[in-house]
Amino acid sequence: MNVYEIMKEKKITLPAPPPKGGVYTPVQMFGTNLYYCSGCGPDIGGDSNVIGKLGKELTLEEGQKAAYQCMLNILANLEAELGDLNRIKRFVKVLAFVNCTDDFGQQPQVVNGGSDLLMTLFGSEAGCPARSAIGTNALPGGFACEIEALVEVE
Repeated sequence: MNVYEIMKEKKITLPAPPPKGGVYTPVQMFGTNLYYCSGCGPDIGGDSNVIGKLGKELTLEEGQKAAYQCMLNILANLEAELGDLNRIKRFVKVLAFVNCTDDFGQQPQVVNGGSDLLMTLFGSEAGCPARSAIGTNALPGGFACEIEALVEVE
């Protein structure tokens, strides 16, 4: 099925690509069919940004929302670079950072918020990458989560 048809059916709308927060390239092609997507935070515009620490100010559900929004931003950057998300053959790897307290241990469950979006849009074969979820004491702008990805295209 077409990714855009699934998005329409599920009422998922991509935000505009996020503004860069430094000197870097949001999406960089390497090899013949691989793209590295720089880390994206959860700010998708408006008042939807998710700021704070998991295990302190934020619940698991709020962290999952942050991861979902990070993934929306990655998809927005990929669409801007590729022109068509249907070119994605598979998500190869996702690396996620969760802003959390030292005793918070649910980083994988937080990042499931973004992974579930990929599975919904691309299915289990293309949308289930290798993945790491790491806790950290701070992220840029106080973001609850930041995610980067490696994608193979056709």
